[in-house]
Amino acid sequence: MLTAIVGINWGDEGKGRMVDLLSESQDIIIRYQGGNNAGHTVVNDKGKFILNLLPSGILREDKVNVLGNGMVIDIEHLFKEVNKLREQGIKITPANLKISDCAVVCFPYNVAQDCLEEDRLGDKKFGSTRRGISPIYADKYMKKAIRMGDILHPEYLKKRLETILDWKNMTIKAYGAAEYTVEDMLKWVDTYGAPFKDYIINVGEYLNKEAKAGKNIMFEAQLGALRDLDFGIYPYTSSSNTIAAYAPVGAGVPNLKIDRCLGIMKAYSTCVGEGPFTAEMFGDEAHALREAGGEYGAATGRPRRVGGFDVVASKYGCRVQGADEVAITKLDVLDYMDQIPVVESYDVNGKTVTEFPFGEALNIAKPNIIYLKGWKCSTSKCRKWEDLPKEAQDYVRYIEKAVETKVTYVSVGPGRDEIIIL
Repeated sequence: MLTAIVGINWGDEGKGRMVDLLSESQDIIIRYQGGNNAGHTVVNDKGKFILNLLPSGILREDKVNVLGNGMVIDIEHLFKEVNKLREQGIKITPANLKISDCAVVCFPYNVAQDCLEEDRLGDKKFGSTRRGISPIYADKYMKKAIRMGDILHPEYLKKRLETILDWKNMTIKAYGAAEYTVEDMLKWVDTYGAPFKDYIINVGEYLNKEAKAGKNIMFEAQLGALRDLDFGIYPYTSSSNTIAAYAPVGAGVPNLKIDRCLGIMKAYSTCVGEGPFTAEMFGDEAHALREAGGEYGAATGRPRRVGGFDVVASKYGCRVQGADEVAITKLDVLDYMDQIPVVESYDVNGKTVTEFPFGEALNIAKPNIIYLKGWKCSTSKCRKWEDLPKEAQDYVRYIEKAVETKVTYVSVGPGRDEIIIL
């Protein structure tokens, strides 16, 4: 079976937590897009882990984890992330981690370009994580990128870097920054890329063979539907396709079809970075929710913008993800609320809108908020549906009906066992 675990909203929904839980029944877990510009936080019996590039299945040593061709890989970050996990007792070898030879390498000059452009934009910035993601995806589509497989061929790599840097340095110099040399970049690759030479394989060939053998394969997305380059809140999106339909493509097996798509969404809304966020709360109300949920970016530490559950955005996210079912995470965070705000629809120039808008219509949209009764008691010890207070059950059923997708999991904490399976 092929399963996709994807985000329904703006990202940070708790995908890593669900992958860690469900990977027990999987053989292979694949990251199929993005880079180290977001983080998955996982808490289990081994401790607390923040993963940026590695699939969340890496915490189970008997599973094979794959970095797909749709990813952009900062090998310096990967080197440090792997070593940190090893220090925490996680075993990582070519047997349980495989890297696509077609995945693209994110270089220091991509990171520099990202930072320089954000600084230039000033108040008009996109809210980039400053990790080079947009520039390296641009390089990929301009056919001016280095792939992981190129690391295995030093002479070819050198020739490619010479050509690329002749072009890239024109941009870097235009910002008034120092140029990058081929020699320095080769040293960087040798330091951080050489240790992964034995991990680099033809992932498509490997996965097709495993799929034919009947292995269970899970695709792990980064970010959420509303950050998808084509279907998200453009231009405040990521630079890759976060939707489930892209999973087989970004994994290296476009010929395979997904059997199950599980969408992940929080019991409320959060958003990191710039762009329209209709559900956003402000002031003391926002501070209370942010602190209750520990809403700070796993990759950057930035405070997340927070708000009530957004029906309009979530229903749209379920549709574009093709979600067969959804998991609601962090229900326990709402335990303190007397009344729980829900954005039932948008107001756009005096018109009630229930379909997710784009462009200027989204920029000027205002929330139409209703309030549902809170339960004012702890749900963190609940393990069965019957354990939840009636008001919490009503809240879950309201969401299920509103987004027109069945709820199959309710998370009441970050730990593996802090889950209710419906």
